[in-house]
Amino acid sequence: MCGCDDDCCGCISYRTRENIKYGCICFGVVAAIVLFAVLLAAYAFLRHITIIVEDASLTRFALLTSPTTALAYNLSLTLSVRNPNWAMTMKNTEPFEAAYKFDGQQFDRVQLADKGVKHPAGKTILYRLATSSDSDYVSLGNAGVAEYKKENQTGVFELEVALTRKVSYTARYTKCKIEATCPLKLRIEQPGATTVVFEKVKCKLAKAEKNC
Repeated sequence: MCGCDDDCCGCISYRTRENIKYGCICFGVVAAIVLFAVLLAAYAFLRHITIIVEDASLTRFALLTSPTTALAYNLSLTLSVRNPNWAMTMKNTEPFEAAYKFDGQQFDRVQLADKGVKHPAGKTILYRLATSSDSDYVSLGNAGVAEYKKENQTGVFELEVALTRKVSYTARYTKCKIEATCPLKLRIEQPGATTVVFEKVKCKLAKAEKNC
């Protein structure tokens, strides 16, 4: 006797068939667990972006006091923004903007990217900004004017770039507001003078909202 079906000695035994069945079930369970773990890692845990000021230069920063307090400036910036999430694309639900500040007071605002623009998963995007004005109103007050005069004597100005954007992520319902501040110390660059190597600045992210 073959120990299986009477008409077929070459068939698979009952025990072997059971082993194969249980093996397939175990494989299916393991595959489901692995798939769940991958999806969990990809979409459940959100990693925050990193923003770095790669380069910055200031060629003019003059205070005007008549008829109102204003700043005339030329400022160039290169910002790198990295989306470290390997599966989730970011999409702007509001424009991505940068506000320029001196002594805590905003004197200009520029747009880096419009609403609807996407930032692919795992990618770094460079934003190059070159902005200038002959007279941007700024409410400095007496203390702010005094701070300008003090920094003007040294030729090094302390500025701040405040970044704001609101984004959505792939497969996530929550819309997240992202805020970051980038403190800069910039010396006025004179024509023909030796260029000072800029030290990169990592911007500080504000505390994220719940589920962001």
